[in-house]
Amino acid sequence: MQRKKPAPLSVWRPLNLDRFLLGAPHYPEHVDEGCWRRDAERMAAAGVNTVRMGEFAWHIFEPREGRFEFDLFDRAIDVLGHAGIDTIMCTPTATPPRWLTSNYPEVLRVDVNGRQSSHGSRQHADTTNPVFRAHSRRITRAMAEHYRANPRVIGWQTDNELNTTVSESFAPSTRIEFQKYLQSTYGTIEALNFAWGGHFWATAYDDFSQVELPRPQMPSFPSPGHVQDYHRFLAAATAAFQHDQVEILQETNAEWFIFHNLGNLADIDFRGQFGQDLDFIGFDIYPMLYDEMRRTGGHAATQALHLDICRSYSGNFIVPEQASGFGSQPGFSTMTPEPGEMRRMAMTSVARGADGVMFFRWRPAHFGAEIYWMGIIDHDDVPRRRYDEASRFFHEIGAIKDQILGTTVRMDLGIAGADFDNQEAHKTYPIGLPSPLEDATLLHRHCYHSGIACGFIHPEDDLSRLKALYVPHWLMWKDQWNEAIETFVRNGGTLILSALSGTRDENNHIIRERAPGNALAALSGVKVSEFGRVVPEGGTGLFPLFRPPAMGSYAPSPLPASSAERKYLFTLGNQEFQAAHLYELLEVAPDTEVLGVWSNRFATGSPAITARQVGRGRVVYVGTYLTPQLAAKLFNVVLAKAGIAPLLPELPAGVEVSVREADDRQLMFVLNTTEIPVTVPNIPAGIDLLTGAPAAGTLDLEAYGCAVVSLNVR
Repeated sequence: MQRKKPAPLSVWRPLNLDRFLLGAPHYPEHVDEGCWRRDAERMAAAGVNTVRMGEFAWHIFEPREGRFEFDLFDRAIDVLGHAGIDTIMCTPTATPPRWLTSNYPEVLRVDVNGRQSSHGSRQHADTTNPVFRAHSRRITRAMAEHYRANPRVIGWQTDNELNTTVSESFAPSTRIEFQKYLQSTYGTIEALNFAWGGHFWATAYDDFSQVELPRPQMPSFPSPGHVQDYHRFLAAATAAFQHDQVEILQETNAEWFIFHNLGNLADIDFRGQFGQDLDFIGFDIYPMLYDEMRRTGGHAATQALHLDICRSYSGNFIVPEQASGFGSQPGFSTMTPEPGEMRRMAMTSVARGADGVMFFRWRPAHFGAEIYWMGIIDHDDVPRRRYDEASRFFHEIGAIKDQILGTTVRMDLGIAGADFDNQEAHKTYPIGLPSPLEDATLLHRHCYHSGIACGFIHPEDDLSRLKALYVPHWLMWKDQWNEAIETFVRNGGTLILSALSGTRDENNHIIRERAPGNALAALSGVKVSEFGRVVPEGGTGLFPLFRPPAMGSYAPSPLPASSAERKYLFTLGNQEFQAAHLYELLEVAPDTEVLGVWSNRFATGSPAITARQVGRGRVVYVGTYLTPQLAAKLFNVVLAKAGIAPLLPELPAGVEVSVREADDRQLMFVLNTTEIPVTVPNIPAGIDLLTGAPAAGTLDLEAYGCAVVSLNVR
């Protein structure tokens, strides 16, 4: 396997490996050694080339402080190597052993209520704690030195799903580290007091040593700037914790690739040091888990959304854990993929940027908190349909890997994403409004079901490949983005701005200019003269469920029924829509076209949606939030005029389509996400790489069927 130096972070970045990683997380410590050779032989027969090991085995690597034992994993790596299978090792810092937490209890996390974590789970150690960081460096160095010359260890995963169980800590040591971070960031206490608005509610400090961690409702709301900086600190601390390990691994063997596997993405700034330290990022994909926990509208659409978000952080990625079957922990369980669906979900990951897929897990555990989290092999050591599906997928991708590697996912419509500050700014002061991602999901879902090439992109990436860019209510707009955005528009791109864009500065202060700020106002030809909340359907004027207490009582005060009856309507393209969440009244420049107008109440006749020609492109401003109906209408009124069209016309319901491309090739993935066969019309001429058969006109897909059509080069 050859590894190149990774390119700078970008949604367009391909993986820097010449191998498509195919395999599974493997836990030799969970099974009798007599099974190892049979496991390796079955893996090789299925097409596995790589396994991942060791992420929860610190107690085995170091059973006593300073005493290291690697023999168990050495033997396991050797058995796999004889079958032609390489190993990705993991630093085991997600589960420090009991001797560590017993001897150094200060490393344990403390929750917002002051309760210290106990041993017996995972991620119970505080990654901001200097003592824990020292032990992390020590185990990482010992493992790196031991495996530095083992040719079967080809790369490393840092930790495991950092911040997935919990990202916050309120320990005394966390407070001290937070104070150090603030002093390094601001230099003087006066600068911090300005940033946090210390004159409001007398929240100013005399010295950094006085600064507290921001606990919610203790007894009221802390400053948004205080909360934002706490999460910036957590992200910086997470990056520093990982950097300790990366630095040791890189110094020990420069040929190793290094990545991390992300779970729920909390308090991690991918565009900062965290992502820059890594060769690529791994994302663990459990579509049914996400959909059932968050009710996001179907697990196929949810998986596509998650993958497109993930790709925006760093480009192509790997999936170190891809759902293979029923999954559970004691408090929840997921649906089980039906026959063919496991393969289809893995193919979706490839279609949207994965250059490596590892099904979780090789064998299920017989003990612990995931005994019903199924793997490729069943509990009774019998390979059944999941093994057959994994084998089919591995062999299919292995046969076409050279066509896939080096390609990136096509996007005609980009949605601004991957910006840590904007993600967190909304959380500091949400007032019941959807987050940027929640709003963007409506547009992404419309594009997914319509077969439009859509994804997420950071404004600092190359925008020239896009036809349109939607910015979903980014409160913080940075001056360094202005030149690239204006160039994109002048060269023919369509920019869509949305309500509240650019209304706060980096300190979470409201800007002193009229929204959306000088630069965006000049570009869009729009200034906001007034804004207000729109009550959600069935909702009330205050959100969520907060009422001013009645005098002398904590009982909620009922709101007048009339507050829930106000509807704000606007017209767009001879159709009337109900506004969602917020209205803005807009003043427009003479060269700005009014596309939509408020049509009732006091706002009647005021512009709601506008467009302005800039060079060869347009800037559209939407003075409200998206609804499914408005997202669909924007396609007809705005995006179609930008040259955006579905990848396949007449896309049948439940069929997913996307394209991966390079200068010399295009691969169209056509995937049936339903349990019934379907015929897809209007397939362009090409070859289905999975079958070798010509594809043109119509394509018949079985239940959960997949096709990868190699098209003629543009």
